[in-house]
Amino acid sequence: MNTMGFSRFFSLASNDMAIDLGTVNTVVYVRGKGIVLNEPSVVAIETIDGVSRTRAIGAEAKLMLGKTPDTIRTVRPMRDGVIADLDVAEQMIKHFIDKAHGGPSRLPRRPKIAICIPSGATMVERRAIKQAASNAGAGKVDLIEESMAAAIGAGLPVTEPIGAMVVDIGGGTTEVAVLSLRGLAYSNSVRVGGDRMDDAIASGIRRRHNLMIGEATAERIKVEIGSACVSPDAPGRSMQVKGRDLLHGIPAEITVSEEEVAGFLGDLVGQIIEAVLSALEKTEPELAADIYDRGIVMTGGGSLLTGLDRVLSKATGLPVIVAEDALTCVARGAGQALESPVFHGVMTDS
Repeated sequence: MNTMGFSRFFSLASNDMAIDLGTVNTVVYVRGKGIVLNEPSVVAIETIDGVSRTRAIGAEAKLMLGKTPDTIRTVRPMRDGVIADLDVAEQMIKHFIDKAHGGPSRLPRRPKIAICIPSGATMVERRAIKQAASNAGAGKVDLIEESMAAAIGAGLPVTEPIGAMVVDIGGGTTEVAVLSLRGLAYSNSVRVGGDRMDDAIASGIRRRHNLMIGEATAERIKVEIGSACVSPDAPGRSMQVKGRDLLHGIPAEITVSEEEVAGFLGDLVGQIIEAVLSALEKTEPELAADIYDRGIVMTGGGSLLTGLDRVLSKATGLPVIVAEDALTCVARGAGQALESPVFHGVMTDS
């Protein structure tokens, strides 16, 4: 085989990938290509005459959330970073694997896949993720802790004898970890993330304004005017919100302020801060000294909540940095661990 033929064969064979199988979004990294897919972890299932079939997966399915007829239901197969519905998760993973490679016909072999898992995942939950990926077409499945993947993606020195702290706030969980020498010196996973924030916003608006809003609307409020704190000097943002009036049962519109939303999210922000403070209390003195010098790095979609870095910095007295491309940090880190022998040993097959 000539050099050109060999390189073409090698490029075909290099279809290994890393998947950040998130509660809200799934991000796929393909060896040699980088991030190729970032879509919602949502599946729409249609049932007609007792027979169910998949109607849509990903972005198309998310558009249907809260707007489906009786024959269609939207399912989010991930909950708190782990699989809640195995069959639907398999379909979703297979769809994303095929889409990442341009269709099943272009897969020359069953790929090796690295999948990110929360540090608090049980052995049963880990087996479920491996089984779903294997059934979806993976040849070999390795697992990598989300905190480790986030740290690698953020460019932290995880292979060196230097302490680093990462706080990864995803859709289902917040992962707090102290890392050094390719391992986790401390890790904790709390079930607080973007989903719980959406729920808190919807619940707060229902209590205060007697208005029922949908999941998508709550998420939009969080993204547009969500805040961990409001400066007394700033006027604050506001937005118009539409939903169903619970008193009269008719559509209605209200104005929601940034200050209100910060109040709705206050308890969850407090839980994240408490998890970080707990981690710092349990960190060895030498590692704590490194963290004092380097600060805390935040990753994940939840880290983009306005003012969260300032609140965390004030509570800990440490500098807090939000990683570049925080939303895809975990998938990029897992992809780098897959590609580079430097990170050998950070992944496990169990």
